[in-house]
Amino acid sequence: MTLLTTINDDIKTAMKAKDKNKLSVLRMIKSSLQNEQIKKGTDLSEEDELAVLSREMKQRRDSLTEFKKADRQDLVDPLENEIAIVADYMPKQLTEDELRSVVQDVIASVNATSAKDFGKVMGAVMPKVKGKADGNDINRIVKEQLS
Repeated sequence: MTLLTTINDDIKTAMKAKDKNKLSVLRMIKSSLQNEQIKKGTDLSEEDELAVLSREMKQRRDSLTEFKKADRQDLVDPLENEIAIVADYMPKQLTEDELRSVVQDVIASVNATSAKDFGKVMGAVMPKVKGKADGNDINRIVKEQLS
């Protein structure tokens, strides 16, 4: 069952439950998935779907950060709700310890020794944890490990 099928089923459920917030978020996700499918010209693979979901999550997290900086609590609360809804469709996120373990393995495999090897390490870590960890967390842990 594809993500688009799951989203369509959940849209129907949200409509029946009259859950306007969830319905709105699901429609945005569906729209992004369909736009990506049109752009690509074929059905989306699981990786493509994950990329779209990751992009949606990143946009919301970035907006959340900006709204918090601007002290706009009226916008923060609904956005946190949206993030929770999108997170339901994301794969299980890695814990900090699991992420550190992956980073350490990659550092050992690419023989990274200093901060100069940051790009090499990030390039190897990102495909392994795509969609399973936040890029900012990965960035922070790689910098800590290479310091």
